[in-house]
Amino acid sequence: MAVPSSALSRFTVLDLTRVRSGPTAVRQLADWGARVIKIETPAHLAEGEGMGGPRENSDFQNLQRNKRGIALDLKSPQGIAAFRRLVAKADVVVENFRPDVKTRLGIDYESLKCLNKGIVLASISGFGQDGPYAKRPGFDQIAQGMGGLMSITGAPGQGPMRVGIPIADLTAGLFCALGILTALLERDQSGEGQWVTTSLLQAQIFMLDFQAARYLTEGEVPQQAGNNHPTSIPTGVFRTKDGHINIAATGQAIWERLCRAVEHPEWIEVPAYKTGKLRSDNRDALNAAIEAVTATRTSAEWVDAFNIAGVPCGPIYAVDQMFADPQVKHLDVVAPAHRKDGSPLGLLAQPFHLSRTDSAVALRPPELGEHTDEVLKEFGFSADEIKALHDAKAV
Repeated sequence: MAVPSSALSRFTVLDLTRVRSGPTAVRQLADWGARVIKIETPAHLAEGEGMGGPRENSDFQNLQRNKRGIALDLKSPQGIAAFRRLVAKADVVVENFRPDVKTRLGIDYESLKCLNKGIVLASISGFGQDGPYAKRPGFDQIAQGMGGLMSITGAPGQGPMRVGIPIADLTAGLFCALGILTALLERDQSGEGQWVTTSLLQAQIFMLDFQAARYLTEGEVPQQAGNNHPTSIPTGVFRTKDGHINIAATGQAIWERLCRAVEHPEWIEVPAYKTGKLRSDNRDALNAAIEAVTATRTSAEWVDAFNIAGVPCGPIYAVDQMFADPQVKHLDVVAPAHRKDGSPLGLLAQPFHLSRTDSAVALRPPELGEHTDEVLKEFGFSADEIKALHDAKAV
């Protein structure tokens, strides 16, 4: 079995999250060795399989690794009392309920800090903890639309287009994890925890980055540009003899290298292509001229030729082709793991490495309530207290 990282091993995290954004945040902590306890509703109270799908599916396996699991009824007096005892000895609580749920359950930040002044509560919502949309249910595609991303994705004139991953969910989770780590670092100075909040909408807007900056600083509303880069031309997808490639010829020096690589150095002196702005203004004609040349050779030939010439270029892979690429293999992007039955399983590895305390998949995702008694005992519950919780069906 892989050895867990010790990087965050001094922290205990209570994970109340569901679906994707919250589990993404907690996965960042779990993969780096935090003592994560996933808290779920007991089986006798569960309502169907929920939005996360069955536990055996690839999504659940990828999001819930490196956690132990307990079942606890937070709506029962016994269950919420037990949870409060866990909070008293924990470092972090993470939740992505609708904003009003935590207050109804009595696990809002003001309540939790009375139990443990060092507790960090992290909350992810669809639209924020307050404001006119606070109580709306939040889903990734809704955030993609409201956050402006769909208006700049896709080909001009073809209508709004979502991106192929739940980017608002994923980035909200990553920003939440960053916020938690920031709060824990600050706690080393102040001795106090705090409330970390983010939302799918905020995360999506932040990810617009330079596209949002174009509007904020210049008043320019970005539009769909398809596979063309919105400001640096020629950058985009170009047809080859056997498929397509990406070329990114940004800046004058790289543009001139491209002209020489495609054996058309005379393009450097064409008035319509002399500057970056002119190339942008005449992008359709320029792209057509480049593609007429790239279509004469294979993708592999062009990737080699452009990279030798110092022109950024790369293939456009399907997912299976991506995992087969030698550089991807070299980067160890697949973390070895095992299913419940012991059979091997590959999961996505963390995208950064630490030289001494690197991450690993050390624990398979827990079964529902698999570690309930074990965890409660570690937190100081006696055998009689654990039995009482079972008798009350609070666990």
